[in-house]
Amino acid sequence: MTVRPDFSIILPLLRSSLEEDGAWTDRTTKALIPSTLKARGEIVAKEPGVLAGLPVVERVFRLLDKSCRLEPLVKEGAKIRKGQVVARLAGPARALLSGERVALNLLSRSSGVATLTHKFTSLVRGARIYDTRKTTPLWRALERYAVRIGGGRNHRFNLAGHVLIKDNHLSLGGGVYACVRSARKKYGSNEFIEVEVESFEQASEALRAGADILLVDNADPTALKKILGLVKGKIEIETSGGLTLKNIKKYSELPVDRFSSGALTHSAPAIDFSIELYPR
Repeated sequence: MTVRPDFSIILPLLRSSLEEDGAWTDRTTKALIPSTLKARGEIVAKEPGVLAGLPVVERVFRLLDKSCRLEPLVKEGAKIRKGQVVARLAGPARALLSGERVALNLLSRSSGVATLTHKFTSLVRGARIYDTRKTTPLWRALERYAVRIGGGRNHRFNLAGHVLIKDNHLSLGGGVYACVRSARKKYGSNEFIEVEVESFEQASEALRAGADILLVDNADPTALKKILGLVKGKIEIETSGGLTLKNIKKYSELPVDRFSSGALTHSAPAIDFSIELYPR
């Protein structure tokens, strides 16, 4: 299945980003560059990584001028090397200059998320790795796209998704059993209910209450093994909390169904790119 950005969400944000950067009132470009001048350009990777975001870059420039064109030279999700030309640009010089920074910021961010996600997925055998809601405000759709490009999967998009009972819900709602039963009573048998547990006892309550999946949070491998022994494949196990590139391989040796990590989005370093423009 082809992975595409969700432009129904992203497009208004692209317009806002261009507005924030003053792209339609670019004083320098309007003073120096004739409106009739055409230009061509190249997008160059300044460091290695995994490419993500070229469709978004193209849409940035086309918002400024519909005649702008982007020719990808590398597929989304491909590994790129330092100095590699990943795409060619063509269009009115003013549009290419005025959209340059927004386009590069989004490409750098997306590729950074895809790169870190790829590093995590390459260390996990069998299990799937999911993102979380620890995303940049308003840019969740773009960052989730980058996670998919990097080989990861998306957790629920927001709070309106499936029921996910976390520690503060448990604290305020009467504990694991009470919270799971309350959610089931509210939404019925078809609702997907996930509950966060940190101990063998909480896992036992969740099973008894009829949860669909356990989110085992911040458990060391020994504690996780005990919970896996209790569950015995009856429901899925997701583990999260404190997962790093250094320790995830150790966890992946256990029969966990999936991992989730906020690090995919909140800790991804940007991949640097530049745009080189020339008269056409």
